[in-house]
Amino acid sequence: MNAEILAVGTELLLGNIVNTNAQYIAKRLADIGIDVYFQSVVGDNPGRLYKAFELALQRADIVITTGGLGPTQDDLTKEIAAEISGKKLLLDDKALRMIEEYFSRMGRTMTENNKKQAYIPEASKVFYNYRGTAPGCAIEMGGKIIILLPGPPREMEEMFERSVIPYLSQFQEGVLASKILRVCGVGESKVEELLADLLDSQTNPTIALYAKFGEVSIRITAKAETEEKAKDLICPVENEIRKILGNHIYGEGDQNLEDVFGELLIKHKKSIAVAESCTGGLLAGRLINYPGISAVFKEGVVAYSNEAKIRRLGVSEATLSQYGAVSKETALEMAKGICIKAGTSIGISTTGIAGPGGGSIEKPVGLVYAGLCIDGELYSVKFNFTGKRQEIRERTVISVLDWARKILIEKLNSGKF
Repeated sequence: MNAEILAVGTELLLGNIVNTNAQYIAKRLADIGIDVYFQSVVGDNPGRLYKAFELALQRADIVITTGGLGPTQDDLTKEIAAEISGKKLLLDDKALRMIEEYFSRMGRTMTENNKKQAYIPEASKVFYNYRGTAPGCAIEMGGKIIILLPGPPREMEEMFERSVIPYLSQFQEGVLASKILRVCGVGESKVEELLADLLDSQTNPTIALYAKFGEVSIRITAKAETEEKAKDLICPVENEIRKILGNHIYGEGDQNLEDVFGELLIKHKKSIAVAESCTGGLLAGRLINYPGISAVFKEGVVAYSNEAKIRRLGVSEATLSQYGAVSKETALEMAKGICIKAGTSIGISTTGIAGPGGGSIEKPVGLVYAGLCIDGELYSVKFNFTGKRQEIRERTVISVLDWARKILIEKLNSGKF
């Protein structure tokens, strides 16, 4: 089966809000083996909405809408869906009761127009709303399905997981299982090149690459009679990918870099502190995202000026004078200095030119040096990034965390740390 996602709302067309619902739904449909070939956005106009439904029903088995289920006159998604499917709108007593209870819990008076939300196209499968007011539903018509969902993301996501996924499972043949591998340090094109033989010969399981900011996700999906058999199909493919990509694979599923790095530090009881210049606290912020990191994270210093680098980290004036703040030498002294000042076994530093100004031919915007001190042993790395100021800073954090992770694993595996 294939689906089209139809987002309804003039505010989406005007760019006032971002259509995160379509991203979420598309991802979850892929998880259960339903392809999405088209995504559309239409404003709160009955004529254009009707045409959007007609077109979507011509080219998709399932049309999933978000938005336009509210109490106001311009909330017309349900009414147009009922019209196009030839269904009457009937009052659903349970939906009305839930709306009334919602207003009661909120200590607000329910206005009469909210009753409109409790009317559902006849013979529909109702999806009750446990986080808001507007219920959703599924309308089956001539081999096609229209699924109506509310617009607020927290309501839509809860309804999708609680009701829509179980509803759609009845149309699946067999069971799908997926495994996601998270990759950093190589771009999507390089990953594709390295996995070319596997990608060219894929049947079941299938392999899909997804580029994200600073990393790549590899989704391996298999279909079988049972989930266990599907996972058995995934296993050898995963092993082959791991053999090819090695330590560029940093995690799986929903893991991110700070999860993996923080887990390593806590597991091996290695304390850490960071000294930041160009990243201005972003590196410390990423590390602190990981729950329990307080067991090992001791200190973060933003030493932006040369004076701060000297005073807080012990960087020598001679180094700054000879090599400059953005240099391998300064990065190394920053990493060593934060280790000494904080009394930690690991120190990481960043110094660079985030732009948009401040660059030169010798040291262009995007030039970044990072330093790493592990038990007194020093490492450095040089990066050349492109993009806007914030992008350069964020790319620095991702790249430095991945670089430090790989060195830390190598040291731990050697038994010398």
